[in-house]
Amino acid sequence: MFEDFYPILFLLVVATALALLFTVLSVLLGKRTRLGKKAQPYECGVEPIGNTREPIPIKFFMIAISFILFDIEVIFLLPWAVVARDLGMFGFWSIAIFVLVILIGYFYEIGRGALKWD
Repeated sequence: MFEDFYPILFLLVVATALALLFTVLSVLLGKRTRLGKKAQPYECGVEPIGNTREPIPIKFFMIAISFILFDIEVIFLLPWAVVARDLGMFGFWSIAIFVLVILIGYFYEIGRGALKWD
């Protein structure tokens, strides 16, 4: 019974060993430089100017929350796609309503201008 899980256990052991090996190698062989520009924060190629306590525009949060919501809704589509043939027409119409609700929310966000970055 447990013989079926040996490949998964092997994969976990190899992945963990490689992660530890690369971490140790980077600590031992890596160059340690903490001077000048290496110590400065870096954000998307933009020079860090000003106070870090400046308010962040609400548009950033709206796009981030929208991304998380739509990403989670897409995750719900994966189990349905796996068993779609077994569910029949009931499953088809259920997911059609689900996708319709997602699209309504998406078009509502577009209409309200939540995805425009000014």
